[in-house]
Amino acid sequence: MGRSRLPHPRRRYLIAPRPRLRAARPGDGPGAYAVFHAAVHQGAASAYTADERAAWAPHATAPTPARWEQRLLAAHTVVATLRGRIIGFMTLGGDGHIDLAYVAPDWMGRGVADALYDAILRLARDAGMPVLSTEASLLARSFFARHNWRVIARQSVIRHGVALTNFRMEYDVSSSPAGSK
Repeated sequence: MGRSRLPHPRRRYLIAPRPRLRAARPGDGPGAYAVFHAAVHQGAASAYTADERAAWAPHATAPTPARWEQRLLAAHTVVATLRGRIIGFMTLGGDGHIDLAYVAPDWMGRGVADALYDAILRLARDAGMPVLSTEASLLARSFFARHNWRVIARQSVIRHGVALTNFRMEYDVSSSPAGSK
């Protein structure tokens, strides 16, 4: 009596699925807002108080601000999706400013932000932008610092009457060769 051979488990359950990157398109507003809200309220819970998070990202059941989708589509926005669901996004304005950079909490620390950043950096290089800027949260500061951004100033911004700490940061695109971070 020999060992019976069991069918090999399906590989799709053994290998983590890879997110796909694409440009933002009409209809992405609600999904992107849901990622933003979750990233602030769950992902940033260790760095910001409940009052700060509530001021930064109003309640998820509130209607998505009319400007939210316009903001995504007005910039060069790269969206990471998995099985059709948005799990992260990053925006780059024509002036080189990264305004929005958010990843769903379940995907934080799994390379999604790095993939989005690489795509944004390629767009900036292709557009000939010499310098990029952002106003990074306490959590995002470490991400950008890891990619050789420098802090220009620590600042306090007021959102809905609550002071939030963030960091004005810059990156000299011309100081690093294409293909490197």
